[in-house]
Amino acid sequence: MAIDASTEACSVALNFNGNIYHQFELCPQSHSTVLLPMIDSILTKAGCTLAELDGLIFGRGPGSFTGVRIGIGVVQGLAFSAQLNVVGVSTLRAMAQQAYEQFQQTNVIAAIDARMSEVYTGYFSVNAQGIMEEKIPEAVLPPIKVVEHYSSAEVTLAAPVYGVGTGWDAYQELSVYKTNAGSPEILYPDARSMLTIGMEDFKNGLAVSAEFAQPVYVRDTVSWKKLPGR
Repeated sequence: MAIDASTEACSVALNFNGNIYHQFELCPQSHSTVLLPMIDSILTKAGCTLAELDGLIFGRGPGSFTGVRIGIGVVQGLAFSAQLNVVGVSTLRAMAQQAYEQFQQTNVIAAIDARMSEVYTGYFSVNAQGIMEEKIPEAVLPPIKVVEHYSSAEVTLAAPVYGVGTGWDAYQELSVYKTNAGSPEILYPDARSMLTIGMEDFKNGLAVSAEFAQPVYVRDTVSWKKLPGR
């Protein structure tokens, strides 16, 4: 089962006996009340229990600090109770994977609005197994620095390429690097694509026990600003 609460969206996906069960909902600031009922609903539809699963997959970030922590906290609690191992999947990579699965895009730049006039961004290309791989380390940057970031990369980039994420709409100066016109078709990560990546990681022996589930914030400063006079 894959679980994600790292952005304004909340999603759960389950592969049980070859059948996929999936739920996705936009629920800003409601993850703590939505996520557990969503998981219960998916398990009920599949007719299974946590103990019957092989492992759990979680959205490890980057994204909302609170959302990432909620998602990991829920996964750790479930994993401890059912003695399951876990795998974390990048939210940026998951969106790139969705672009490949839905639109056959093989080179993708993901950009999520990180607030504070910055974006979380990453560049991904699909491998021979149909899995998106990171080509440049994920970073948090001012939009004006994104072009410089990719221009100075050590790998050869086929840019502009397909864009995913909320960053493109938030910062129009990024549009020079996006081939799809208008707002991206994929704005948020989805647990269904995390399921694809996470299952491959389980096969490759990358799972860890619940206590080692770690978030990846990329930026370690809290995204808030003081109000005038405070």
